Amino acid sequence: MIAARAYLEDGRIGAGLAAVNAEVARILAGFDSAALVEPAALLPADVLIDLYGEDLRARAFTTHDPVLGEQMLRPDFTVPVVQMHMAVGNEPARYRYAGQVWRKQEPDSDRPTEYLQVGYELFDGTDIAAADAEVFALISTALKDLPVQPVTGDIGIMLAAIDALETNERRKAALRHHAWRPNRFKRLLARYSEGAAVSADRAALLQAAKSGTLKDVLQQNGPVIGLRSTAEISERIEILLAESEVEPIAREQVARLEQVLAISGKTDAAIKTLQALNADTTALEARANALEKHGINGFDLPFKAGFGRTTLEYYDGFVFGFHAPDHPDLPQIAQGGRYDALTRVLGQGQGIPAVGGIIRPEALLALKGAL
Repeated sequence: MIAARAYLEDGRIGAGLAAVNAEVARILAGFDSAALVEPAALLPADVLIDLYGEDLRARAFTTHDPVLGEQMLRPDFTVPVVQMHMAVGNEPARYRYAGQVWRKQEPDSDRPTEYLQVGYELFDGTDIAAADAEVFALISTALKDLPVQPVTGDIGIMLAAIDALETNERRKAALRHHAWRPNRFKRLLARYSEGAAVSADRAALLQAAKSGTLKDVLQQNGPVIGLRSTAEISERIEILLAESEVEPIAREQVARLEQVLAISGKTDAAIKTLQALNADTTALEARANALEKHGINGFDLPFKAGFGRTTLEYYDGFVFGFHAPDHPDLPQIAQGGRYDALTRVLGQGQGIPAVGGIIRPEALLALKGAL
């Protein structure tokens, strides 16, 4: 029995495989202004875990090499392409690529663990809006005549709204860290805001810390509570104690942040709403104008301020996706975004503005086959 390919039953042999290869070649040909690269499939696990945290282990396949140590099958191409670029250092630079990526899925999920990506990455700080527009236009052209709908967003707007909160840097950093985990973010924001309830156990521990009896309380519960040592719990309590002295975030500020995240509609309407909330819309307007040069009405594009919050955590600016609304069984056919901060991390402080996007050719062929 031949294993099915992602979204395709007959994609590993004969005519089905030929169709996949032809689709990959077609997309790559549309990216011919870029240099073709082929990053390694196995990547050092420590680099990826440093970037995304231990949560990545639940999403990536790992193995151990006796010489290289722990390795991960690439969950996408962006990190290894950035590493290749930072090693070469030529700027501006454009890269194209095609190959397999691997992601673990939940036990009851029907999503594939292995699938193809064909992508385009642009490293150029000359004109941010023009670079964003170039990548979006290339992806859009590759999907021409298909029944897909675009959606755009901007993670930078959310991050700016967090930075505008009147609270300490520790809280802002925590909110930024969990911005890509909407449920955790919501709980954290509620904890920091006015009227937030404190659990009885936490209140008791905080009171013990304030009265100087925390050590006795921890000793009564043994050397380890759950998976944390008493030293770790004490350190955490000290942080919570310091936090308890910080003024809560005003309800009005929380409401404004939630209003920003809830914005959804055409880009021109989103700009007006954001301006009414005193948010900076310069980047949105510049990008919409830059898209006009590619024959795309940037102000008419759908915009969702919260779009991109469940993808990998390196996006920090423009984000976009293309989905097939009549085929909810398929993932986004294409997606991408800006990741300036990632280049600074992997370049040890020497970053360059960068934006890229990918197409899933197997999902694209499945969509064509369903028409």
